[in-house]
This record gives sequence, C-alpha cells and structure tokens, in this order.
Amino acid sequence: MDTDTNTVLDAGAATEKKEDTDSFTKVKSKKTQKRKREHDGGDMDTEPTASKRPQFPPISGDKLKGPDEMRKIAVPAHRYTPLKENWLKIFTPIVENLQLQVRFNLKTRNVEIKTCKETQDIGSLTKAADFVKAFILGFQVEDALALLRLDELFLESFDVTDVKPLKGDHLSRAIGRIAGKGGKTKFTIENVTKTRIVLAETKVHLLGSFQNIKMARTAICNLILGSPPSKVYGNIRVVASRTAERF
Repeated sequence: MDTDTNTVLDAGAATEKKEDTDSFTKVKSKKTQKRKREHDGGDMDTEPTASKRPQFPPISGDKLKGPDEMRKIAVPAHRYTPLKENWLKIFTPIVENLQLQVRFNLKTRNVEIKTCKETQDIGSLTKAADFVKAFILGFQVEDALALLRLDELFLESFDVTDVKPLKGDHLSRAIGRIAGKGGKTKFTIENVTKTRIVLAETKVHLLGSFQNIKMARTAICNLILGSPPSKVYGNIRVVASRTAERF
C-alpha cells in the first residue's frame, strides 16, 4: 500500500512540473531580436523613394503686385512754398527711378504717391513716402534722397518734453543747448554721428542709420537734461571711435 501511494505521488509531482514548464514561455533576449532585425533589414530593398512635392505654376508679376496702392503725406502750411520750389527735384527721382505716380492734391493738401504697371519693386512705394515725409519734416532734398538710394536709413522724431517736462524759459534754454551758438552744437553732433538733425520748435527729427541715430539721440537727451556741451562732445567721440574700431 505504501509503495502504491508513493508512486502515485511521484506521478502527480511529475505532471505538475510538466504543467509548470508548459505555462512558462521562453523570452528572447533583445540582442537576438536586434540581430534578427538587422539581418532582415539587410535583405530588404534599400532604393530611395522619391518624395512627391507639390508643383505650382509660376505666378505672373501682375498677380504678385496685387491692386494699386496709394500713400498720402499731409503737408503743413509752412512747407507749401519749399515744396513748390523743390517740386521738380522731388518729382524726378520718384517717377523716373522708382516708376511711381505722384501728385499734389490741392483740395486735401496731400502729396499722393501711387503704384502703376511700370512699378517693378513693391518696396519702392514705402521709400518714396519716406523721402517725401523727410522733406516735409524739414530735411534738405539732397539729404532726403539718401533714403531712396540706401536701405539702412531711418527717420525718427521725438519731442523735447518727452525727455524732460520743461516749460517757458527752461524749454527755450534746452532747445538753445541742442542748437548751440550759430548751430555749432547741432553741426558737431551731425558730423560726429553721421546723421542729419532738424529742430522744429520742440520737435527733434533725426535721419540716419539705426546705430548713428542712437548715438545722436543719446547726445541730444544729455543736452536736454542739462549736461554741458563739452562733456557731450567727449562722450560722442568716445562712442564714435569705438564703433569705428568695431567695423
């Protein structure tokens, strides 16, 4: 009896072991999977497939320009006479060089600039508007013409009272410090910073490149705040020499 029971137990344990081994599945290592993948990939075709790009027909110049655009520049009363005297100098480069249409509207007192079929460059309208605006602000035609020839020139305007809220004689003295005796200070700042400056009552207009305008604006602000011109000259020359060395 004992031997029979022992054999039955041994048989049961053997079947349990077999079932356990069947329930566990063998896991493949990552290295073998990677090798198999590389092996399969080597057999595959490695011909580059051409990517499909959308093909659009070229746009004609007329569609690219779009409808005709117009810019209007208001002319104050005190600039009518200079505009009339220099009209030919303003009219010629806008029409001949930029291929734009320009006229002075007597009813609205505006200079109107418009594109046409002959206009080649889209940005020429902005250049012409800046050119006329610079002249109306008080710059000479020769100086304003640089806006048409060079791309890196800008206009900037600010009020003396924006820097420091001055009134009465204090405001007059601040403007006098900017101009100097006989315009000496203004001319010195213009020559050192390579800019052009226009003083119109409490307004200051600057024409030049971005870096040069920054230098001139700093000098003018120091003069408004009360710095003596000699100190301002020294500071400008130091900054100008640094920028010259940099470039």
